[in-house]
Amino acid sequence: MLAGDPSGSSPSASARGHPTARATAPNSVTCDVVLPCRDEARALPAVFADWPKELRPIVVDNGSVDETAQVARDHRAEVVVETLPGYGAAVHAGVLAARAPYVAVLDGDGSMTPAELLPLLELVRSGEVTMAVGRRRPVSRGVWPWHARAGTLLLAWWLRRRTGLPVHDIAPMRVCRRADLVTLGVVDRRFGYPLELLLRAARAGWTVREVDVSYGPRAAGTRSKVSGSLRGTLRTARDFARVLR
Repeated sequence: MLAGDPSGSSPSASARGHPTARATAPNSVTCDVVLPCRDEARALPAVFADWPKELRPIVVDNGSVDETAQVARDHRAEVVVETLPGYGAAVHAGVLAARAPYVAVLDGDGSMTPAELLPLLELVRSGEVTMAVGRRRPVSRGVWPWHARAGTLLLAWWLRRRTGLPVHDIAPMRVCRRADLVTLGVVDRRFGYPLELLLRAARAGWTVREVDVSYGPRAAGTRSKVSGSLRGTLRTARDFARVLR
């Protein structure tokens, strides 16, 4: 088990409220990786199969009814339980639990490769950029549902026109300094979080660079909370619209 709570589990960050109450990160870890998860027990073994030693995983269990938390502990990940539902709530909880100087966010569904965070981390560590983000490149046809991809392309086009940020995706994988992210003050706690993050980053004058990352199929037997159903897609569109008001 990693340093910290011997059970490998932390209370809800929204209830805990103060990230500095935790011990400092091990010296060998330069970046904490937040994995917001709900019912990803089937996906996590593949995610952790070749995990880079420079990265420390923090799995945020956001209302799972499967064995997500136990699978994460079995793979030596820290587990944070966040009871407030929503992608943004889970990410925020993980950021509060992070102790390394850099923090990354990665989906826990197995669709992206953790090692591809390392080039993004190096861009931020070198001082070239304030935040590095991934641009998904599907590895095969059918990986990215057409309606989800079309919506992302339209939103990214709007962001480029509105903010000047050179992005073609909505930052599904990202790395920045933890202190910078906390100071930015993103408040959305649902699926609008990554959009608000990019908008606030532009207003704050952050330098953002996009890097191509592989985008593969989710783990077998799992379904996307966003694009896996009409309801999920409509809910995400609603959350984005709220951020854009």
